[in-house]
Amino acid sequence: MKQTIRDVGIKGKRVLVRVDFNVPLDKATGKITDDTRIRASLPTIRYAIEQGASVVLMSHLGRPDGARVPSLSMTPVVARLGELLKQPVLAVADCIGPEVEAAVKALKPGQVALLENLRFYAEEEQNDPEFARRLAQLGDVYVNDAFGTAQRAHASTEGVAHHLPAVAGFLMEKEIRYLDGALSQPVRPYAAILGGAKVSDKIKVIQTLLEKVDTLLIGGGMSYTFLKSQGHAIGKSRVESDKVDLAKQLLAKAAERKVRVVLPVDHVITTSLDQGSPVKTVPVGQIPEGWEGVDIGPETRKAFAAALADAKTVVWNGPVGVFEDPRFAEGTRAVGETLARLKATTVIGGGDSAAAVHQFGLTEKMSHISTGGGASLEFLEGKVLPGIAILRDAGRPAKAAV
Repeated sequence: MKQTIRDVGIKGKRVLVRVDFNVPLDKATGKITDDTRIRASLPTIRYAIEQGASVVLMSHLGRPDGARVPSLSMTPVVARLGELLKQPVLAVADCIGPEVEAAVKALKPGQVALLENLRFYAEEEQNDPEFARRLAQLGDVYVNDAFGTAQRAHASTEGVAHHLPAVAGFLMEKEIRYLDGALSQPVRPYAAILGGAKVSDKIKVIQTLLEKVDTLLIGGGMSYTFLKSQGHAIGKSRVESDKVDLAKQLLAKAAERKVRVVLPVDHVITTSLDQGSPVKTVPVGQIPEGWEGVDIGPETRKAFAAALADAKTVVWNGPVGVFEDPRFAEGTRAVGETLARLKATTVIGGGDSAAAVHQFGLTEKMSHISTGGGASLEFLEGKVLPGIAILRDAGRPAKAAV
C-alpha cells in the first residue's frame, strides 16, 4: 500500500492535490453533464480543509493540446465544486507563474483554489521537469487523488512528486485497495467478466486474469473472435481475424489451468444499428450472413447468472452488448443486476462498464466502481502505473519538501 494524506502533517500547510475533474460538458451550454468525478474527490478535499490546510487543486479538462481553449476552462468546475463544498472556491486564471504563486500564498487555512487547465501547457503531458518544478512551488505536500490519470507519467501526476512529499488521496487509496485486492488477495470463488469491442484491447488483462480467476465470462464484440476460433458462424459480427488463433490459444490456456470460460450460447442480432432494422434472437453458431451480434441473448444471461451464483469476488470490465441502444441493453443490464444481488465484492473497472452501471441505477449496489477506465484496465493487466509508483510506500517516512 501507499502512504495517504492521513500519514503526513498538513495543518497550516498548502496541500497540492491532483484531482481528476475531466468532466463531460454540454457543447451548447458549457455546463457539466455529470459531476461524478468532482464528487469522488470531496472526501480528500474536506479532510484537508478540516485539518487546517489550504487546498490547491489541479486538473486537466479535455484535450486542448497545449493551447488555451476557452471552452475547456475550469470555470464551470469551480462553480460546481463550490456548490458541493458549500464554500467559495478561488478560480486561478493560470496554473504556473508569479500571479498564481501569489494567489496560492494568500490562501488561509481551510480555503480552496482550483488552478486553470493543466493541459493548456504542452509541458504537462511532456512531463517537463521545469513545469513540474513550478507546479511543486505551489504546495508543501503533494496528494494524488486522480486515479484516472495514474497510468500517465505527466508533470502533475509524476514529475511533481520528485519535489514534494507525495502521498495518495482517499479516492486513490480506495482504487488501489479494491483493484489490488481483486488481483492479489481475492476471496474465492473469483470470477471476471470481460466485454467490450476488441480482444486486442484486453489481451494482457485476459492473460493476467487466467492466472488468477476461477471463472471467466466473455461477452460483447470481443466474444465473436473467440466463437470464430471455435468454428461458429458469426455472420458480419465484429471479429479480429488476426486474433482468432490467439483466442484459440487463450481458451487452451484456460483449459490447462482449469479456468471455466463461459461464452455466449445465444445472441440478439440485427442487420444494422439503424433504428427500424430487424432484430431477433438466435442460438450460437446460427447468425446468418448479413446479420451481426449486438447483445447476449436470454439463455446466455441465465448462463452468466448461474456461473456467478457462488462468486465471492467479481471484476467486470466492458459491456456485453451495445447498451447505449435500449434494444440491445438487456444483456448488460442483466449482468449488472446479477452482480447487484450477489453477496460478493464487486469491482467495476471504469469506462463503459461504469457508465452502464450508472445508467441502470445500480451504482449503490456495487462494492467499487473505478473512476479510471484506462488506468483500471492497465492495473488489471498488472502494469506499474507511474502516478502510483512514485507515491511513498506505507511504513516509510515521507520525504522532506524541496
